[in-house]
Amino acid sequence: MSRTVVFDPLIAAPVIWALAILAALLVAFALWKGLRGWLLRGLAFIALGVALANPSLQEENRKPLSDIILLLIDESSSQSLSDRKAQSEAAIAKVSAEVAALPNTELRLIRFGDGPEDAGTLAMTALAQAMAEEPRARIAGAILVSDGQVHDLGLAPALPAPLHVLLTGKQQDWDRRLIIKDAPAFAILGEEFKLTLRIDDKGAVPSSAGLTVALTIGVDSDAPLTFEIPVNEDMELPVRLPHAGMNVLQFSVAPVDGELTDRNNAAVVQVNGVRDRLRVLLVSGEPHTGERVWRNLLKSDPSVDLVHFTILRPPEKQDGVPVEELSLIAFPTRELFVEKIKDFDLIIFDRYRMRGILPMEYIDNVVQYVKNGGTVLVAAGPEFGAVDSLWRSPLAEILPVEPTSQVIEEGYKPKLTDLGRRHPVTEGLEALFPKGWGRWFRLIDVNLLRGQVLMSGPQDKPLLVLDRVGDGRIAVLASDQAWLWGRGYEGGGPQLELLRRLAHWMLKEPELEEETLTATNKADVLTITRRTVSETPPGDLTITGPDGAVQTLALPAAGPGKYSADWKAPSLGLYRLQQGDLVRVVAVGPSAPKEFVETLASGDGLAPIVATLQGGIVPIEAGLPSIRVVREGRPAAGRGWIGVTPRGAFVTEDLRITPLVPGWLMLLVAAGLAVAAWLIEGRFKRRAA
Repeated sequence: MSRTVVFDPLIAAPVIWALAILAALLVAFALWKGLRGWLLRGLAFIALGVALANPSLQEENRKPLSDIILLLIDESSSQSLSDRKAQSEAAIAKVSAEVAALPNTELRLIRFGDGPEDAGTLAMTALAQAMAEEPRARIAGAILVSDGQVHDLGLAPALPAPLHVLLTGKQQDWDRRLIIKDAPAFAILGEEFKLTLRIDDKGAVPSSAGLTVALTIGVDSDAPLTFEIPVNEDMELPVRLPHAGMNVLQFSVAPVDGELTDRNNAAVVQVNGVRDRLRVLLVSGEPHTGERVWRNLLKSDPSVDLVHFTILRPPEKQDGVPVEELSLIAFPTRELFVEKIKDFDLIIFDRYRMRGILPMEYIDNVVQYVKNGGTVLVAAGPEFGAVDSLWRSPLAEILPVEPTSQVIEEGYKPKLTDLGRRHPVTEGLEALFPKGWGRWFRLIDVNLLRGQVLMSGPQDKPLLVLDRVGDGRIAVLASDQAWLWGRGYEGGGPQLELLRRLAHWMLKEPELEEETLTATNKADVLTITRRTVSETPPGDLTITGPDGAVQTLALPAAGPGKYSADWKAPSLGLYRLQQGDLVRVVAVGPSAPKEFVETLASGDGLAPIVATLQGGIVPIEAGLPSIRVVREGRPAAGRGWIGVTPRGAFVTEDLRITPLVPGWLMLLVAAGLAVAAWLIEGRFKRRAA
């Protein structure tokens, strides 16, 4: 039972205060004038004020409510290290027993794990959610069992009671971590850039760990290299990308016995290789309609440096003009085909014939250029089957076709071969022009020696042939009529897209390789794509997770020569995909998730928040504390104990309000006092008279 006096004014409180001030002034004036009834008048005003204030006695029947203690258990990934799970369970048992011994106190157990999308440990968010589910007036304290690595400290809620941390982990814990710094998103091919990395040893590092470590570096699926580097020092690594497109650089150090985890011993850096300038040499044997097609295509790209020369005067034109005077300037053939041939990314022979302009040793330099990684495209015309054809030069050693000296002059529609429908250079070209392609009217008859036929003409004669020679590539287009598509003849065709893909395949762009295994990551879902030109479906894909677990995945067909599947990664980290000889490494989230960036237990981050709430941080390794009851505002942590603050919350079951003084009675008292004052003052005046 609780009794209190409450007031229920009959008029507004500001009016009562104004009247009280006026009454005080009147009483003061009466006292100043020497009136004998000033005291009675003051009592009368007081009686009127009490009547207007209407005092009442409030009686409540209250039912006390129990206090609530929040116990939050961190079950994030870092809590799985060492014996932290066992420490957490021991803390739960101890706190449960201590709270059970406290009178009128309940325990709420809240477990939380990793945050979404590698957000880390969101302990403060879990605390705020737990507080929202309980009456604030009943929360007597909160206890967090964690390793202290919390990633949302800025979201700490205003807790009306002490916050304590029971810290998991051990003093002898230590960990080795690989850190990649200053990794660029892209780099220029052929140019060296610096990548900074560091191997950190933290904690109680044993002497057996050593002062140096073996660092393994791998690029894509190439064989990895190993280097010995010191620990706890920044190392600058010079890197030169091997190819255009996405280059996957893998770094790892071998795990050491005793370290907390090896999940942060590896890292993947994906750097997109871009070409600064594409250097193309275009050699036209004679002026013709299709020559402008090549020139316009190459000149329209601002990233292309084009060197183009055309032989304008055929040797059969005998006019006695010396050869050295047939051009305005002397063309630097020796500089281009001997000294700087390696600087070109692509050489195009457009209807070129051997007229003595380029000596045989220059053509032999082109052959060696291709074998060493260069690329050559031959756009053939009628001259390809003539006596002065490129086939009669050293270039025949690497050409994938042999001319028959016949030229087919008839209308035909180029078509894709079965291989062409699967090959990335020509796959999907038919869909770009659903109404069909326009006709061409010339085909150079050739016999296939080797390579891949992607397009064919009349009588299924080879039209577009690709081949690999040594480290380089060569292509033959057995017609000079591609310009008809560019002019839109009979609806045109995919001229620009075909030539663009052809040039990119010759420049070894990864997305146009015949046999590829790629994986793109969105959130935690991997889209895995396998390309192949083989008619036989590839086998199952082997996936090795960051924890070493291996599983297989079947890739269903998604189109000609294309197999694809979406696969949800069970956890963050590095995944190794392998299918036959193709290997791909992809990172889901960061290669080392936020939970494994800092693995050593520490209460430094939580210390300011805990100190503000009068709490304490207690390492579980040092012993679990007892729980005491402390008054609000007092320190709630000491040696071997932590405290909670009783809240004294209650719920009102019954409420009764009884007026203390009837209003009419106070009015009679006020009137009586006023009359008494008047009588006393009147008697005093008569005596004075």
